[in-house]
Amino acid sequence: MSSTRCSPENLPQTVAQLLFEAAAKHADRIAIQEADIEIRYRELPERVMEVTRALIAEGVRKGDRIAVWAPNGIDWIILALGLQCAGAILVPLNTRMKGIETTDILDRSGTSLVFAQREFLGNDYPAMLAEHRTGRLQKVVVIGCGAARTREQSLNDFLRQGEDVSTEAARNAASNLRAEDTADLLFTSGTTGRPKGVMYSHGQNMRMYHVYADALGYRAGDRYLIVNPFFHSFGYKAGWLTCLTVGATILPEPVFDAERVFQRIVREKITLLPGPPTLYQTLLNHPQRDETDLSSLRMAVTGASTIPPVLIERVRSELGCNITTAYGLTECGGVATICDPNERAEVIAGTSGKPIPGTELRIVDQQNRPVPQGETGEICLRGFHVMQGYFDDSDATAEAIDAAGWLHTGDLGSLDIEGNVRITGRLKDMFIVGGFNCYPAEIEAALLEHPAVAQAAVIGIPDERMGEVGCACLVLRPGRLLDEQEMIAWSRHRMANYKVPRRVLFYASFPVNATNKVDKLTLKKLVLPQII
Repeated sequence: MSSTRCSPENLPQTVAQLLFEAAAKHADRIAIQEADIEIRYRELPERVMEVTRALIAEGVRKGDRIAVWAPNGIDWIILALGLQCAGAILVPLNTRMKGIETTDILDRSGTSLVFAQREFLGNDYPAMLAEHRTGRLQKVVVIGCGAARTREQSLNDFLRQGEDVSTEAARNAASNLRAEDTADLLFTSGTTGRPKGVMYSHGQNMRMYHVYADALGYRAGDRYLIVNPFFHSFGYKAGWLTCLTVGATILPEPVFDAERVFQRIVREKITLLPGPPTLYQTLLNHPQRDETDLSSLRMAVTGASTIPPVLIERVRSELGCNITTAYGLTECGGVATICDPNERAEVIAGTSGKPIPGTELRIVDQQNRPVPQGETGEICLRGFHVMQGYFDDSDATAEAIDAAGWLHTGDLGSLDIEGNVRITGRLKDMFIVGGFNCYPAEIEAALLEHPAVAQAAVIGIPDERMGEVGCACLVLRPGRLLDEQEMIAWSRHRMANYKVPRRVLFYASFPVNATNKVDKLTLKKLVLPQII
């Protein structure tokens, strides 16, 4: 992680510089591959400049906000690069959101133009926008088949309007970008209130994801199957943007389907496969795995607070693939720490590694004082990768970033003796049992040691005597049986009494959000009616 390739002075300063340098350096390599469509690196600038020219003709100026509401695919990447080269700020929209949620983000960000998919997963995004459209939104450009309706324009027609703008004018716009210019505006999940827009610069993105690629050993010619959605930093920044930094091939996957992923690994010789722990569990347990060649896989990256060490060991031994974990949040560009892929399985499963170069990390108590090594507190970060701020929300920015420049993440964790950070949950998820703080991630890690448990999620539930107690929600391994009392009895032998779940509920699967993380808000809504 300390190679000279990642020193700031050696890096491109903007997305536009990255695009043109990649085209020159990796000209004949495949940049993007989707079904039978292949775009080589040397072809990429022309496709991107076509979008930039159309945006200039539209009157888009530096700093304008433009949204993309679509699934992973070639269009998403080309449009994002094109609008950023025009100097506009990318506003990715969550494909799970409804029209009223999207309109709120568009209004608050001042977005004037949206590229929206005609149809995805049964949703007509332009129609959803039309129901709640306000005066701020000036144009909807439709991606996909079907004629444009009133107040819409097809993507082909939109691109045609740039024919009178020269490529030189588009390249001039791209060359006018600076490292400090805002590149994107990603809205947080909103689990603690309305989503907030995180501003991040071109220069921050360039430095962050060169460091990331270097740390994980990504290289030219790698084939990266991106299952994480592009509207999230894992799919966008740690995904296709990282591919451009090294000359890898981007293979978008619009919908997470474990069976389809399994087949694509074999058919398309995938080498890089980041994803949630459940993805690797599915691959390992696939009935055809023993007779299928998955040897192309070289590196897997996952992220979760509870990963059983046996999963790390099985990925290494049975898939022949290296695997590691990382930690980050939107406010720090998506990555703050990475675990060395060569570490012991227990370290990779139980921690999220050490801070990336250029990052400081400390753990503090409620009075913002550093806690001793091994004790739990709030994770705080400082360095080049901390966001520019929340869009049009100086109060929230001041609350998140203190006067000394420390970003208060709201995540709870501790540092081990080697300096690896262990994530123990969110401040908002912590519950108190009889005066003792309980951290769900810590309890979940213990429950995953049971041989019958495949997944565990712990939430706090009301209790008349104790105030709150823990409820363990479990998904069992195929063919295994377990009941509530057995699990509670097993837990009493392995953890302090206040940590032992008082209730245990079993599910076939957990609700997940668009990034395939367990949606604990939805899970809690399922749990409470069963226990009250």
